[in-house]
Amino acid sequence: MDNFPKITTKRLILRPLEENDISTILELMKDKAISDVTLNIPYPYTENDAHFWMNMAHKGFENKNQYIFGIEDAATNKFIGGIDVAIEPKFDRAEIGYWIGKSYWNKGFCSEALAAIINFSFEELNLNKIFGVHIFENPASGKVMQKCGMQKEGELIEHIKKGDNYYSYVQYGITKNLWKSYK
Repeated sequence: MDNFPKITTKRLILRPLEENDISTILELMKDKAISDVTLNIPYPYTENDAHFWMNMAHKGFENKNQYIFGIEDAATNKFIGGIDVAIEPKFDRAEIGYWIGKSYWNKGFCSEALAAIINFSFEELNLNKIFGVHIFENPASGKVMQKCGMQKEGELIEHIKKGDNYYSYVQYGITKNLWKSYK
């Protein structure tokens, strides 16, 4: 794959991150609620954080071990969030992660984006398994994964530390064979 893929769904465009997304990313990240329910998004979120994420996206694509997509609302052409696939080539699996601006929560955008990424991961990247995690305090993220056919695989108690707090998380996964059985 020489060019970064662009994936379209009924309501979304999943596309490469662009420099002109930075101001929107910073605006969306002003809401601490996003950081509160994710593992890797700091608060306050700075322009350096946005540039770091953008550089990570470019390096990941260059190395073919991570695809970080911007999520764009096709109706408005507004950047509304991000979703990524971090590949572990040795095991033909990848971890997914996603976030979306708070004003776009509860509209099905994450589920739509995740379903497209799962399809991309199995069809285009030929992976065998996709997995993702969410902190206990964000059960809505688990519901997104369940909607996309992912099954709960386990709970890890106080497994990670963010700031001064320990968090437990739940892992979900789906294999290519299970995904095919749903199609």
